[in-house]
Amino acid sequence: MTSNTHHIVFANEKGGTGKSTSAVHVAVALAYQGHKVGIIDLDPRQRTSYRYLENREATMKRLNIEIPQPLYKVFEEDSVSRLEQLMEVMSHEVDFLLFDTPGRDDEFARFVATRANTLVTPINDSFVDFDLIGQVDPETYKVRKLSFYAELIWEARKTRAKADGATIDWVLLRNRTQYVEAHNMKRIVAALAELSQRVGFRIIPGLSERVIYRELFPSGLTMLDKKHLGRLATSHLAARQELRELIKHLALPQTSQQPPVSDETALAQPKLVA
Repeated sequence: MTSNTHHIVFANEKGGTGKSTSAVHVAVALAYQGHKVGIIDLDPRQRTSYRYLENREATMKRLNIEIPQPLYKVFEEDSVSRLEQLMEVMSHEVDFLLFDTPGRDDEFARFVATRANTLVTPINDSFVDFDLIGQVDPETYKVRKLSFYAELIWEARKTRAKADGATIDWVLLRNRTQYVEAHNMKRIVAALAELSQRVGFRIIPGLSERVIYRELFPSGLTMLDKKHLGRLATSHLAARQELRELIKHLALPQTSQQPPVSDETALAQPKLVA
């Protein structure tokens, strides 16, 4: 790539971890900050993020409103070279280019992982999801070895380093956290911390399991569109705070000098790391 676009890849070979919800909310948050944002949906079957933003566009027309809207595409081709061409074109139009990958092993997801600046892997707080990146001893819960996916990302990072000397910031996003038995939670946290030291990912807080995220999909609205959500319940305010924390901990560069679109960006406009 010849542009300075920051590539953010949301990837996990397991479904149901909140990749699309996280990707769309991060994209809209960056758009609210005044950045030019694009998102490529690499799952032409489900096309969840594409449909979310398609619904958002329809809501804008129906209500005659203007709200920040990322550029969005769904990739339906069958070759890596065509994907690379699409990335090249969009990278020259946006400051941030996000990728929503399928919840399965996929050659295009592997390819964009090697091009990522920030690689976000959402997981749920359970050893079922943890097994994707590491295997633990059934008695001590100590990490025994890396799983296939962690080795895959390790190789992707080495490939990127050899290609242009860049470092992929691998971020593990703890999504859909719930109030689980405290002892089990401690085991998961300890195993994540141990594995992060081995393979070098960062662990940050994500989005909890909340009905509001599913309810907003038909309208394409997000927790950032306060003016169009009506009176917010306490749980909704908590969801907005979660998003604030997510954006802050991603520590993305400020690549655009454009002013925020509205006061809403105060929720996601800390001094970020360049």
